[in-house]
Amino acid sequence: MSRYETLLETLKTSPKTWLITGVAGFIGSNLLETLLGLNQVVVGLDNFATGHQRNLDEVKGAVTAQQWARFSFIDGDIKVLDDCQRACGGVDYVLHQAALGSVPRSLNDPIATNATNIDGFLNMLVAARDAQVKSFTYAASSSTYGDHPGLPKVEDIIGKPLSPYAVTKYVNELYADVFAKCYGFDTIGLRYFNVFGKRQDPEGAYAAVIPKWAASMINNEEVFINGDGQTSRDFCFIENTVQANLLAATTTDLTSRNQVYNVAVSGRTDLNMLFTSLRDALAKNGINYDKPPVYRDFRAGDVRHSQADISKIKNQLQYEPHFNIVEGVEKAMPWYVQFLS
Repeated sequence: MSRYETLLETLKTSPKTWLITGVAGFIGSNLLETLLGLNQVVVGLDNFATGHQRNLDEVKGAVTAQQWARFSFIDGDIKVLDDCQRACGGVDYVLHQAALGSVPRSLNDPIATNATNIDGFLNMLVAARDAQVKSFTYAASSSTYGDHPGLPKVEDIIGKPLSPYAVTKYVNELYADVFAKCYGFDTIGLRYFNVFGKRQDPEGAYAAVIPKWAASMINNEEVFINGDGQTSRDFCFIENTVQANLLAATTTDLTSRNQVYNVAVSGRTDLNMLFTSLRDALAKNGINYDKPPVYRDFRAGDVRHSQADISKIKNQLQYEPHFNIVEGVEKAMPWYVQFLS
């Protein structure tokens, strides 16, 4: 068995206490569903700035009543140190997902992005350090690579940030490294590359491309492509991301801590290819979409191409992504059809 398969079996019979910040969000709620399904005890912290009660309700319906009883929710804000301290009490593992995401959002409101992503992150570091948690795993970002043109992206080679959001996620990594040097508090940062899957919000100005396009196709609306469609991304299905978080949180290899890792599949899918994949997966679910995409201007702050080198996380954490872009889209499409129409 792989390390991840072994870990899942171990956790089922050895429950720990986990804190998920941003638990009502897309990634947080998927982590919650997985951990409760493994009979873990979970504390969730969220202020519903970008998360939704419906995500928690959906998780409740996906697990047993006994598993749901292992979950306790704190309606709180990472910008408030007292909330962070209350959430960290008695916790073994912290999975810090709370943030204000989106490059366009950060361009429109850099102060709010900074307050949540830097002040809030520092609050969580302090609270987790003082609570002496066993591990602290946090959501970093591929935006940290900035204007460095090299592909695939390797963890120790970055460029200059291209947005306020990218600045905040890079500062997270700097703070994490300083806490290791100054306080002996090790962390693991996971640089997510374009995560997608069920419960990702398709609405609003800052919606991610896959759920936004899926919703448009399902409702027979136009799909808009920013630029010429040749912009490419390393799309990572949510179940790969959950795997990375659990492997990082539970590693006992001290050399694997105080590190950052790319979380992706090491693929490149351009927006034209993505359009075709979504249309084909939708057809397999009985919905035919025949409108051509509508091309418009490139979006400010976006990098042209992105692809991850995942050799580091594979070697040090034994991560093995189980889903590529086509497999992930096909697995996610029934949820999109059910909930986005």
